[in-house]
Amino acid sequence: MTTTAHDITYRLEQKRRVQADFPGPKSVALTERRKAVVAAGVASSVPVFVADADGGIIHDVDGNSFIDLGAGIAVTSVGASDPAVVGAVKEAVEHFTHTCFMVTPYEGYVAVAEQLNRLTPGDHEKRTVLFNSGAEAVENAVKVARLATGRDAVVAFDHAYHGRTNLTMALTAKAMPYKTNFGPFAPEVYRMPMSYPYREENPEITGAEAAKRAITMIEKQIGGEQVAAIIIEPIQGEGGFIVPADGFLPALADWAKEKGIVFIADEVQSGFCRTGEWFAVNHEGVVPDIITMAKGIAGGMPLSAITGRADLLDAVHPGGLGGTYGGNPVACAAALASIGSMEQYDLNGRAKHIEEIALGKLRELATEQSVIGDVRGRGAMLAIELVQAGSKEPNPELTKAVAAACLKEGVIILTCGTYGNVIRLLPPLVISDELLLDGLAVLAAAVKANA
Repeated sequence: MTTTAHDITYRLEQKRRVQADFPGPKSVALTERRKAVVAAGVASSVPVFVADADGGIIHDVDGNSFIDLGAGIAVTSVGASDPAVVGAVKEAVEHFTHTCFMVTPYEGYVAVAEQLNRLTPGDHEKRTVLFNSGAEAVENAVKVARLATGRDAVVAFDHAYHGRTNLTMALTAKAMPYKTNFGPFAPEVYRMPMSYPYREENPEITGAEAAKRAITMIEKQIGGEQVAAIIIEPIQGEGGFIVPADGFLPALADWAKEKGIVFIADEVQSGFCRTGEWFAVNHEGVVPDIITMAKGIAGGMPLSAITGRADLLDAVHPGGLGGTYGGNPVACAAALASIGSMEQYDLNGRAKHIEEIALGKLRELATEQSVIGDVRGRGAMLAIELVQAGSKEPNPELTKAVAAACLKEGVIILTCGTYGNVIRLLPPLVISDELLLDGLAVLAAAVKANA
């Protein structure tokens, strides 16, 4: 029997509470210890150290409680300490923590592959490979596409984010902080214009027309017969939660099929119920050749995957795919439990419910505040783009100020966007209505106070 997120019993009280001395003395002391040993290049947006987390609440070491509207960047969709995930992890570590699937395989890896083959779009025969991070999944998807097609060129899009490794930095569009001074980057990567409805020069352009614009550039600059893969986030994440115009993705996918190009959907951030569907491509009925996954897949344990057409993945020679830790048995146990909780609590339905609540509040706020240029997103992957009043000029300063004001009141929100002017909301899908509404009220007050 399917239950709902409303039936969840939380281990921690679901209320925010921030003391006057925030950040508290324990977090301050830990920050000093951190400075002495952790590389400065690793940044954190919140100046507190976590002690516990559950549902939609994060507790720090000083006793403060924060509403979590980030979910560890869309990772803890089932909550940061989902009982099923915790139980599965405990049971798994009592047996073995590692053997390496490439040496002595185990059932958990196979079971996760079976689930991903079942859940990903399309009824064609599929194969799955497990890895550790989203960037690793993207790298391997490109490897498969190049081998299977015998071609080299890879097409990515403006505002894209695909990772921090050398190849995925080349695929990523944003220079700072991801690419600056880290080159040279992998070759044969080409960038095309994205469908970005809010910032289109022609606001009337359709998704199909925007796709034709990109396809024309591909044909002119590369030649369709030279392209191994097109890789795209169905909803761009770090680039600003950009939802392309309807018809953009299907037109690209259809053209890719016609040209023998592997169409890769990067669902690392948008997958696993985040948008109200198992995967964001489902909203337009797009069936990718390969889909990359991570983040929400395993309730916080490090795991990623690619699932795709059997003929593509089976074209790779034995030993050509893998990795020492890929598909770690404990992470596999967590993934199976996490998927079980998603189905048990109908987190697709819950994401749609969050959208209904949050979009209404955000659109109401936008009618009152001219600094909100756009409200967009699907499910529990929502954003507001902040601009200079009366224009579309990005307003990153206001964005930072709003995030800081929210944190001071006990609400953790994330920023993003090519121009640093987007506030993104990624609450755990198990967050209560009461906590969500409280967080949204704090966000609204912060925008009004700083506009």
